[in-house]
Amino acid sequence: MIQDLEHIEHSITESGAWEATKDFFGKNITFGKDITISIFDILVIISVIFFTTIILRLLFRLITRNLPKQEKTKFNVVYGYFRWLVYIIILLVTLHNVGVNVTAVFAASAALLIGIGLALQTLFQDIISGIFILVDQTVHVGDIIELEGKVGRVEEIKLRTTRAVTIDNKVLVIPNHLYLTNSLYNWTQNGSKTRESVSVGVAYGSDVQLVKKLLLQAARTNEDVVSSPEPNVLFTDFGESSLDFKLIFTIDDSFKAQFPKSDIRFEIDRLFRENNISIPFPQRDIHIIQK
Repeated sequence: MIQDLEHIEHSITESGAWEATKDFFGKNITFGKDITISIFDILVIISVIFFTTIILRLLFRLITRNLPKQEKTKFNVVYGYFRWLVYIIILLVTLHNVGVNVTAVFAASAALLIGIGLALQTLFQDIISGIFILVDQTVHVGDIIELEGKVGRVEEIKLRTTRAVTIDNKVLVIPNHLYLTNSLYNWTQNGSKTRESVSVGVAYGSDVQLVKKLLLQAARTNEDVVSSPEPNVLFTDFGESSLDFKLIFTIDDSFKAQFPKSDIRFEIDRLFRENNISIPFPQRDIHIIQK
């Protein structure tokens, strides 16, 4: 008899604990007028997000296990934004399944979403541009690009920004939407070799054949200038006070083009002085009329 009473008392205690637990997890949290969610629903959402994270990580490892390091880095950037898109979709589906009025959620946050959308308009442009860059392969890590007069070697491409390092070792952070609104010059898309030029003017009456010979000599003796294709000289114009020439040559490292171009200018000046070829400067005659 005593054992039966103890068993009944124990059952009542367990039943009371179970009811208390159900009451706790069944408590509702209200957001506004039409949005209500229970603690149990919150636990379900957390569990779904947790398992989604595990599945996404497994998929990422499965897809990228055979990719080269560079391609894996690019895919990791895309995966980062794709992951958040999946989280948002899973969250909305889970909220709908646990009975939350998703339409009410959107209605309650409509003003906030509009404000955020206006504030993040440029951010979305950057992300879309970043996707275009990664898909159409217009820019790669290591490329030398020129944008809005700024030149840099690309170090990292993300969906929002591209990070490049200038010749002065300064970091250039480029918002990706500038690729859509400006002309982009990729100096190395066709290879590392680029054609460079140095312009110079000589005085009228100079031996133009000698000028051509000296310009070619200045280019060929520079160790940074490649032999193929060969340097060339163009007689560009009869200037206002000079005969204008352009020396065209090819170098391997266009990122440091300013240094061989400077050396070639030094050599041109030396050769011109040795051969008595003068580089003119604009002159004006001033007539003073006295009354």
